[in-house]
Amino acid sequence: MQIAAVVVAWALTAFLVVTYFKAGTFKLTAPMAKLAQAGMGWTTKAGEGTVRTIAVLELAGAAGIVLAPIASEFLGLSWAQPWGVAAALGLVLVMVVAFIMHGARGETKYTWKINTQLLVASAAVSVLLAVYGGKLF
Repeated sequence: MQIAAVVVAWALTAFLVVTYFKAGTFKLTAPMAKLAQAGMGWTTKAGEGTVRTIAVLELAGAAGIVLAPIASEFLGLSWAQPWGVAAALGLVLVMVVAFIMHGARGETKYTWKINTQLLVASAAVSVLLAVYGGKLF
């Protein structure tokens, strides 16, 4: 069971890190007009500060779900493990807010699949990290 949990946890973590890193980097570095042209119409009304904050939260969550378990397991820093759980829960919260925002704008037809995948994957990683802790990695 533990081997399966490790494989699932790392696979989900890889998916989340790649996705959130790409999305966060794009939101953090691209001009606001380019974000709107890329299909993120919500950015025009949300404001640059909000968009950049979301980007930083996505990047911090992506870093946290990788670095905290590595620091805990391979560097012996057991205090880091709860930070991985917190990072994964933060990504869950980001997706809950995304669902609310996209729902209010009537965009769920286009966003529900990826938002659901990210929400479920983030929740699964947070549970795996919380249940198995440092033993997982």
